[in-house]
Amino acid sequence: MPLWSIIILILIVLVVIYIVITYNNLVRSKNNVLAASSAIDVQLKRRNDLIPNLVETVKGYAAHEKGVFQQVTEARNLSQTTLDKNSDLQDKLAAADRLTGALNRLIAVAEAYPDLKASTNFTQLMNELSNTEDKISYTRQLFNSTSADFNTEIEQFPANLIANTFNFKAFELLKTDESEKSAPKVDFKS
Repeated sequence: MPLWSIIILILIVLVVIYIVITYNNLVRSKNNVLAASSAIDVQLKRRNDLIPNLVETVKGYAAHEKGVFQQVTEARNLSQTTLDKNSDLQDKLAAADRLTGALNRLIAVAEAYPDLKASTNFTQLMNELSNTEDKISYTRQLFNSTSADFNTEIEQFPANLIANTFNFKAFELLKTDESEKSAPKVDFKS
């Protein structure tokens, strides 16, 4: 076998090895992004499971706040529906944001009842809810981090050639709603 054919064969083998390694790295990165997305679902589900207990606890103290309970229940049901139907991540997070708003109204109601705030059950539920909110925030950050890493990988040369060949698509990063970016205005004069 002539030397030039051996060199060509070695180059072909090296290119094939590079393609296989790059493809496998892209698959691993994509799966990391999907796992981060799933982690968000798990935390949203955990929060949805806490809500009925929290609502029932507050109901015992503030029975006349029916509108708030209804808003929380509807928002929780919508959030759970997006999880059950395996909706896209943006729909799940929009429903979760709506639930967060309803929960904030519920917490405001709870603030008006000192006996409720002193309740051990309520305190435990609020601690679990706070802990879950922290986990949701962390998993959103994890999703964005793994998505950014994956997006960078599929855009870099020469890996982008392989990514395009095998139809790898970039993931959209989660963004904060414009209304949540501004600091709340506090007025101590009243």
